[in-house]
Amino acid sequence: MFPLQVAMLPGEELPLRIFEPRYTAMVKDCLAMDDPAFGVVLIEAGREVGGGDTRSDVGALAHIAECADFGDGRYRLKCVMAERIRVLEWHPDNPYPRAAVEVWPDEPGDPIDLDAIRDIEDRMVALFERIAAARGAQVDARDIVAGADDVPDAGMWLYGLTARLPMGQADRYAILAAPTVAERIAALSDAVETVTAMVEFQLKAE
Repeated sequence: MFPLQVAMLPGEELPLRIFEPRYTAMVKDCLAMDDPAFGVVLIEAGREVGGGDTRSDVGALAHIAECADFGDGRYRLKCVMAERIRVLEWHPDNPYPRAAVEVWPDEPGDPIDLDAIRDIEDRMVALFERIAAARGAQVDARDIVAGADDVPDAGMWLYGLTARLPMGQADRYAILAAPTVAERIAALSDAVETVTAMVEFQLKAE
């Protein structure tokens, strides 16, 4: 397990520079697997370096796509976030964080409202256009959300939109941890509303 101060989402890329001895050991163990991967969870309190952190129980698997071994305990990794996971039990950090986890697919829930997702996209575009206008910038805000729906399901579409919206880690985690797609739609909608309100407050204060 690799706790971070960022709630990583399925579909995102994660570049890492590994130098701390415990994570050097972790990478070595991962590279011995047929499909080298490790779990990534959000640090709720504490720091990434040195341990002693409080960790969330929902995260995602990071699959190592590229690895540069510098031969002195340092690695540069390019990882791709994939399956959502939840922690069943934390084990002692020996020598690195470890846990028993299970893959956590989206649970059955209320019917998915695709129009609601399109509405979220439209609100995000309006937000980006508002920011650009305030800064005197020329952007095609629709390009920012373009491609988010080039995925096999609505759940991943929502992750793609989330990755494009600057928000706090608590909001990102709420979207990641939503049990169903319908609940993820609601969580992302709330996040867009929160970010929009913050932007409007900051622009009025300038």
